[in-house]
Amino acid sequence: MLDGEKKIVLLAEDETDIAKVVIAYLERDGFEVLHAIDGEIALRIAEQNNPDFIILDIKMPKKDGWQVLRELRNATDTPIMMLTALDTDIDKVFALKTGADDYLVKPFNPAELMARVHVILKRSQYHQKDEILKIYKTKNLEINKTTHEVFVGPARINLSEELTSTEFKILMHLIRYPKRVFTREEIMDACTHEGNISERTIDSHISKLRKKIQQAGVFYVPESVRGFGYRLGD
Repeated sequence: MLDGEKKIVLLAEDETDIAKVVIAYLERDGFEVLHAIDGEIALRIAEQNNPDFIILDIKMPKKDGWQVLRELRNATDTPIMMLTALDTDIDKVFALKTGADDYLVKPFNPAELMARVHVILKRSQYHQKDEILKIYKTKNLEINKTTHEVFVGPARINLSEELTSTEFKILMHLIRYPKRVFTREEIMDACTHEGNISERTIDSHISKLRKKIQQAGVFYVPESVRGFGYRLGD
């Protein structure tokens, strides 16, 4: 078990036979397992128990895995693995772009599943100290969520006073997953509370944010991804 701690895994899986196998392997490795048989229960358990890892099926009753994944990613950074029979490249790419950390296709080798769980959890531990402090760092950016400080470039130019509340929220949203591409709609839902705004309004916010970061010596942040949306790009 990682660091001697008993970590909690939420398994959202409605197929009883598969759930029994996964639960057995997880418990053998010392995890505490919380099992949900549909998407609504999964979201409720996640909110109430703050699991350390989530294994998520796609084809589930009430709310499918895509809906659950989107809602979880708007609320938490918890590592999420999709465990599903859907094996097309489109499904895999969509899952990763929506915020999944890994994607494993059924039928699967339980030993491989456990190896992936441990690798992802180990990787996430490197960020735990900064998460406690609410500090996010990339090559050219450092954001302190608690103090709302934003430092840019090697000179650590502080843009805190330059950014609007919405620009800060957008930057904060993107830096949590620097390589992930967010659609305009996702950014709009997570970062704005302006009522009936259009996707062009998001483009305007991004453009103004990019100009301010560029003035501090860092270019093409956030980065446009044609046909999809934006990612941090740093």
